[in-house]
Amino acid sequence: LAQPGHEVSPTRFHNSVHNAAAGYWNIATGARTPANSLAAFDASFAAGLLEAAVQVAAENIPVLLVAFDLPFPAPLDAVRTITAPFAAALLLTPQATATPLACLRISLDTEQADSAMERAEIEALRVGNPAARALPLLQAIASEQGQRLSLNYGANSLIIEVESP
Repeated sequence: LAQPGHEVSPTRFHNSVHNAAAGYWNIATGARTPANSLAAFDASFAAGLLEAAVQVAAENIPVLLVAFDLPFPAPLDAVRTITAPFAAALLLTPQATATPLACLRISLDTEQADSAMERAEIEALRVGNPAARALPLLQAIASEQGQRLSLNYGANSLIIEVESP
């Protein structure tokens, strides 16, 4: 950067900031509501779910949780390889809607077991993409059976009890 002709243009890195997608969404839709972006390495989905659930409970408002990760370009891919793109979205509401998919009860525990997927290829996706840590929850919601899940949250686990409506 100290050499002539090596100016860094914002147009070369503006999409690399973590909140770019949320900013573009708000601009495109004219949304004036707040948007949070967070990252917690492999615990990013659990951190996002906990953050969204706290907002729902504290502010008594619906919150859209969107989790996504794409393979990183070099040199970032050397730090955390993302094996395949993945995205998921959940609308969390303080009260049941007319057509709820599930009721979630979320808590923290010192339990360290991470809920995994039975099929090897889906488990590889879950392990290979932080956003794909949503897969056990998505499967539990789709199965319409009550389940207890554990998602890694650093030194703790996010415990999710999924109940059918």
